[in-house]
Amino acid sequence: QVQLVQSGGGLVQAGDSLRLSCAASGRTFSSYAMGWFRRAPGKERELVAGISRSGDNAYYASSVQGRFTISRDNAKNTVTLQMNSLKPEDTAVYYCACRLSTGVGVSPQSYTYWGQGTQVTVSS
Repeated sequence: QVQLVQSGGGLVQAGDSLRLSCAASGRTFSSYAMGWFRRAPGKERELVAGISRSGDNAYYASSVQGRFTISRDNAKNTVTLQMNSLKPEDTAVYYCACRLSTGVGVSPQSYTYWGQGTQVTVSS
């Protein structure tokens, strides 16, 4: 069992930055690949960034490539999403999730545990 607790998020203006954090319970954090998903109103949940369990490999959706950075600290059981140059289209509820695998998966169905979600709103 893994519990994921998210922090960060909020309301910002276009061009601003935000940092989302996700803290995991348990002693097997390094066994899980991690992902950050988002769900915008009327849209499907999508993977925006993911990181392998070692932290050596990262994935980014094309819509956030170059603006978002995912990182993890296996010693502290945390994963972070740094979001820069935010756009109104980044507005969504963001979720961290983990899956018991070496690498990142794109499908939400491949992730076992989920954080509680946090709202990010970017005004124009």
